[in-house]
Amino acid sequence: MRAVRVKRPGGPEVIELVETDEPTAGGGELLVSVALAGVNYVDTYYRAGVYPKAAPFGLGAEGIGTVIEVGQDVTGFEAGDRVAWCDAPNSYAELVAVPARRAVRVPAGIPDELAVGALLQGMTAHFLVDSTYPVAPGESVLVHAAAGGVGLLLTQMADKRGARVIGTVSTEEKAELARGAGAAEVIRYDRTKDLAAEVRALTEGQGVPVVYDGVGRTTFDASLASLKKRGTMVLFGAASGPVPPVDPQRLNAGGSLYLTRPSLYHHIDTRAELDHHASAVFGAVLDGTLDIRVGHEYSLAEARQAHEDLQGRRTTGKLLLRV
Repeated sequence: MRAVRVKRPGGPEVIELVETDEPTAGGGELLVSVALAGVNYVDTYYRAGVYPKAAPFGLGAEGIGTVIEVGQDVTGFEAGDRVAWCDAPNSYAELVAVPARRAVRVPAGIPDELAVGALLQGMTAHFLVDSTYPVAPGESVLVHAAAGGVGLLLTQMADKRGARVIGTVSTEEKAELARGAGAAEVIRYDRTKDLAAEVRALTEGQGVPVVYDGVGRTTFDASLASLKKRGTMVLFGAASGPVPPVDPQRLNAGGSLYLTRPSLYHHIDTRAELDHHASAVFGAVLDGTLDIRVGHEYSLAEARQAHEDLQGRRTTGKLLLRV
């Protein structure tokens, strides 16, 4: 079968499409014929060695496809089921062995591309506004990279909960996308010298109770400075690079602030948690209250280009590999 492999950590140039042995469904697994694989920023961390893995290794953890074999000790699934997942290694491939505990059935009314666009990034956005910091009506919240894959969904979900979303973006095209998703105010990175001052100007000098920051190094200081007293800094990614070590005294000096670095996988650790977040997201897609934007679709052979575009900040919405 064809699969994407990385022989050594590095830039997008280390990505190769190769012929390799087909996987089988082990105990607790489903063997799935992949239709689409999702491309996520975390994939670039593994490729570059930020998150170390023994080489050679495959890329991708998310996708949708059809079950062709059910492993031992698996219940609730059968051959022919259409399933999606967000935690199966080597998902940039024609066949993937998916842990059954991480697979979810996809409702018939949701096309493949929307299901992949909704699952990992949608569940991430959902747990951030539902669990990490439950957004309340009337609050102002700051969402960085509001036109990105998670950012667009975060903006929609916070807006639907009655919050006033202040989004940050890098271009006017992305500003329009953020406004279309429900952002009441949009700040351009490229046009401001003091992001925190602009946030405070938009909140009568108070700051916001929560910042959702998936950018990391380049926005972290401004994010902390944008918080009101006892505000919560939610650092859920590091698209611009990892944040240097932080002196906890900064949280005290900023007004008894809270800092958290949450992960989706700690919020879908049980079947009940996975079903809760997946059902919320798929339900919102089905009833039309959540718009999934597919930014671009590539072939499996174009995985390198997908990574280059993603890291070059030339993308909006969800990126997919058509297998």
